[in-house]
Amino acid sequence: MARAIWSGSISFGLLNVPVKLYSAVSKQTVRFRELREGDGSRVKHKRVAESDGKEVPYDKIVKGYEYAPDQYVVLTKDELSDLEPQRSRAIEIQDFVDLDDIDPIYFEQPYLLGPDKGAARAYALLVQAMKDSRKVAIARFVLRNKEHLAAIRPMDDVLTLTTMRFHDEVTSPSDLDGEIFDEEKPKKPDQRELEMAKQLIGSLTSDFKPGQYRDEYREELLDLLERKAEGKEVVSAPTEEPKPTKAPDLMAALEESLAAVKGEEAETNGKAKPKPKSKSKSKSSSSSKSSGSKSKSSSGSNGRKSSSRSRKKTKA
Repeated sequence: MARAIWSGSISFGLLNVPVKLYSAVSKQTVRFRELREGDGSRVKHKRVAESDGKEVPYDKIVKGYEYAPDQYVVLTKDELSDLEPQRSRAIEIQDFVDLDDIDPIYFEQPYLLGPDKGAARAYALLVQAMKDSRKVAIARFVLRNKEHLAAIRPMDDVLTLTTMRFHDEVTSPSDLDGEIFDEEKPKKPDQRELEMAKQLIGSLTSDFKPGQYRDEYREELLDLLERKAEGKEVVSAPTEEPKPTKAPDLMAALEESLAAVKGEEAETNGKAKPKPKSKSKSKSSSSSKSSGSKSKSSSGSNGRKSSSRSRKKTKA
């Protein structure tokens, strides 16, 4: 059973809804231990001072901000604790906005919000009201001594909370002028190429089904670990990195991609082209016909040769 990692209340206007916060993701990361090659002994990391290489106990470590090369402003633990945000137990809603107004680049970590004891009725009311209005709540709250901006929205009959990045944490594309494009910005695309690209996008458009996407690298990694644990020989297959499409090849690549997609669609719809076997049969039948015609022509030519030889004999 999932355990709540935080509890508090959603607050807006005079309404307070007690809630509990749950993690919405279960990371499936494959973790490794650092071992010494040869005997497999585990490796430990120690905090040592650069000046003399001596180990530094944790209680003797302070935090410093480097404002210039090798120049630090040191803050004590008391100074840092005084700056920490007040440990409020409220998720304070500040605005309601349309989901389409929020660029996904601002979203960070997702959580689930459930009702606390005695708050089921008020919680269900808030969920339904947000569903009907099709709005997202923008809120602030404190989690793990850090103030977060968050977006709250309904999903089925539950509220989700996703922490968000603040505006000054997001890099604007205009800040990367001269970095994204090595040379000048590309010119406006050719209209024919643009239409072909739109057709390709349209042919690949479908409903989003998250279950059909898998972490193939993790699956292959776990398979490799399992085979090595069983003592099986591991042979790696050579891989080729995809080469970028050059500008003159764009149209050809688009046409080929579109034809390939249409071919796949035809196969799934039961309109697949004849199988290679039938092609081989037609080739063999045509080759047999051609061989038959060749044999006829050769026999005909042999007959003409023999008749000319007999005429020569009679003249003699």
